[in-house]
Formats: sequence, C-alpha cells, structure tokens
Amino acid sequence: MMGLGYIGLPTAALIAKNKINVLGIDVQQKVVDTINKGKIHIVEPDLDGLVKKVVDDGTLRASTKVEQADAFLIAVPTPFKGNHIPDISYVESATNNIIPHLKKGDLFIIESTSPVGTTEKMTNVIYTQRPELKDKIYISYCPERVLPGNVIYELENNDRVIGGINEASTQKAIQFYRNFVKGDLHPSNARTAEMVKLTENASRDVQIAFANELSLISKKANINVWDLIKLANRHPRVNILQPGTGVGGHCIAVDPWFIVADFEKEARIIKTAREINNYKTEWVIERIKNEVLQFKLKHNKNPKVACLGLAFKPNIDDLRESPAKYVAQSLKLEKEMELLVAEPNIENSDEFEIIDSKKAIDNADIVAFLVGHKEYKTIQVTTDKIELDFCGVRQ
Repeated sequence: MMGLGYIGLPTAALIAKNKINVLGIDVQQKVVDTINKGKIHIVEPDLDGLVKKVVDDGTLRASTKVEQADAFLIAVPTPFKGNHIPDISYVESATNNIIPHLKKGDLFIIESTSPVGTTEKMTNVIYTQRPELKDKIYISYCPERVLPGNVIYELENNDRVIGGINEASTQKAIQFYRNFVKGDLHPSNARTAEMVKLTENASRDVQIAFANELSLISKKANINVWDLIKLANRHPRVNILQPGTGVGGHCIAVDPWFIVADFEKEARIIKTAREINNYKTEWVIERIKNEVLQFKLKHNKNPKVACLGLAFKPNIDDLRESPAKYVAQSLKLEKEMELLVAEPNIENSDEFEIIDSKKAIDNADIVAFLVGHKEYKTIQVTTDKIELDFCGVRQ
C-alpha cells in the first residue's frame, strides 16, 4: 500500500484484517514508526483498534521502502497546482518506486483520485521502463468512495467501480477486492472508472453550490435559509443540501477542477459550482469583518472573534482544503480584532493557538460557527454576544 493517509491506512488495515499480509509504505518515518507501534496518526473512529490488532497479529507492518509483493495499491494525494491544474506527480513517484519490484502476474492498482487517462499514463511509464512486462501484469483503477468518520464501514460495504486497462486486468482486480469488500464490484474500464470518481464529487459540489447560493440570496432577502430549505424539502421530489462555510476536503473541493482542466469549454456548470462554493467562503470572511467594523464603531474597541471549527467537515480532524481554516487564516491577518480559534478534534496547530471551545465563546465578543461539530449543538452562547452561524449548527 503506497501511502498511509486517510485512505491508505484504513484500506491497508482492512485488507490485513482479512489475513492478507500487507506492507504499508509512507515517506514519513514518523508515520511508519507510529503504525509499527500499533498506533495511528489520524483521527478516524474504530481505526485505532483495528490497526493495533492487525499489527499485533503481524499482518500489517509499515516501512519507507518498497518490497516485492503480489499486488501494489497506490493511495497517495493528487492535489492541484497553479490555476487548478491536477498534479499527478505523487502517483508517478509511487509508480516509479514500484516498477523495480514488479514481476510477471502482479496486480497494480491506482486508488488515488486522478484525471481521466492517468492509469493509461502510468501503464506507459511502467512499460517504458520494463518492456518485458507488457501484457504480463494486471493494471486497474479503483477509486474509494468513503465518508470521513465512517471510513472502515464504507470501505468494507460500499460498492466499488473497477476499471482495468483490459478485461483481464478488470477481472484480476475484482478477484482481489472480493477478499475484503462486501459491496458489489462493478466492472468497467480505467477511463470510465476515473471519470466516475470525478463525477460523483462534482455532482455533490453542484448540489452544495445550490444550497450555498440560496444562503446568499436568503441573507439579502431577509429570509432564514434553514427554514427555507427545511420547508422546500417537504416536497416529495426535492432534497436540497445544507449550506455551509464553503466546501473543503481532499475530494469535493479538488476533483471537479480535474474535469474543468481537461474539458473547460464543456464543464460550465461544474466550474460555476466551484466558483460559487469558493465565493461563499470569501462571503463568510466579509460577513465577519463587517460585524467587527460595526462592533468597533459601537464600542470604540477591537472585538475578540471566536472561530469555532477548523476541519473541512464535522467531527473529524482533517484540515485539507478546509474553508473554515481559510477563514481563520484570513482573519488572523486582520489588525482590527483579536482572534480566538477552537477545534475540538485537534490538540495543536503550527498556525494557531488552539483553545477550548467554551473558553473561546466565553471570552469572545463575536462567535462564528464555521463547522457543525456535534459539541456545538448544545453549547451555550449568551445573548450579549454576536452569534454568526454559517453551518446551521444552532438551528
């Protein structure tokens, strides 16, 4: 397993749980050492116990160096670089590290979310360096489709789309996933499987953009957007999502750009949705700054502003592409306020002094709920404070 992050480690542990020997590879020695002690470096329910068990059983171990195996899975990041261009350099680096260890009959699978055509590109990389392996190994693409906070269950029970570079590769990968996936395995081809993953996340991004746009309109029209959506959803064929601070995470905030990058003229709704969701975060920042200005004019002093939540979604510690984190970063640069930052799922940060949520609220003049963590649903805010609820946690 190449990559022991939010997808790689749970997947490696799940495979190891099924009595298959797994070697997890990560570039960070600290991560490797942590896992080999039977501990984890991320927050994910039920993962700590599973990792401890499979490490104790000897079916999972970690290393920084690749070894010979029968199946190689890539689960490394695929971020984007300048102007939202997909960066597959991590996938290519992982592939290059695997190539010397490949032998006839091996299975090579990319799970990392990737632009259409990535599996074919890696196939060419492999065959260019090891031409003797052409048509002698099996190459497939199989994206994860999991919800952070429920990863173990979903990895095991969700359906998977499996697309090989040829029919033999598809069937070989299906045989492999049947060892640990209870959901249905749907055969396809590499390009379609790659596009399925991007389409799933672009679809969610568009739906969230509609909700976020409604929140902007509702504010201007002096309408409670939460009531509006709740009532509209009483229609039997309407299911509007909830608005928020924006859209974050390693998937929904990133993957639609992979489509736009390759099909810019065609992907007009997808691009607009991305722009709406990014704009919503900027709008949140301006709302807070406006409240700061009003407070200063009224009280003739700078307010203390509590930003509650940094994660990209409720009840996890994942800060990747987090709009809440971006809001806090932006407000930290402002001299007209004192910033208080709370995030119950992380203990410390290189960028912020993390304090207890209740302490942040008690000491703040303006309280901004940026992430709907479960702790915030019952936490008390006194009426003398300005309360800004951007995620519906107080509704």
